[in-house]
Amino acid sequence: MYIYQIMSNNFGYIDIILLGMIAGFIILRLRNILGRKTGHESKIYPDFEQKKFNIPKSDIKVATQNLEVLEGNEKKEFLKGAEIAYETILTSFAKGDTKKLKSLLTSDMADNFEQAIVERNKQNIKSEFTFIGMRQSSVEKYEKIKNELYASVKFVSEVISVKKDKDGKILEGNPDKIKMVTDYWKFSKNILKKGPNWYLFEIVGK
Repeated sequence: MYIYQIMSNNFGYIDIILLGMIAGFIILRLRNILGRKTGHESKIYPDFEQKKFNIPKSDIKVATQNLEVLEGNEKKEFLKGAEIAYETILTSFAKGDTKKLKSLLTSDMADNFEQAIVERNKQNIKSEFTFIGMRQSSVEKYEKIKNELYASVKFVSEVISVKKDKDGKILEGNPDKIKMVTDYWKFSKNILKKGPNWYLFEIVGK
């Protein structure tokens, strides 16, 4: 019985020693793999939106637009912007908003529109305009001349346009009738200037 107790105690000590050796081995392996903490480690942010990944310059592919032609997505985006500009210019002209017009016209066109608004005000003519919708828009001509790009666009839209005198008498148009209008506008853009803006360069009579 005494011998059995001694052997049991020895086995208990041996288990503890073995466990200690295994724990020490695991700690050493982890330390070799992960390294020791020095207090100078870089912080890891869980929010990746606060950090930008550094991409080697050799892997960056810069997409360059061929300015000699207008096609694909560039053409679609241009027409979307041209339609917005068309509606904005017509609406702003009817309201006499010269500030808005200057942001969409070349300097010469801005002067022409402003003179027309001044003359309209002198004659006490009130312009009422409602843009119903765009039926069609298409690029009729596109060209690059030196540093200038030119794009001629055909617009087919539906509007209600009425001109009245100071007494409210209708001089032109019908407030109850939608009319279809076809316009040919020419836009320009200088490739040396920053920004994507095109400007109304000319209204072409057809």
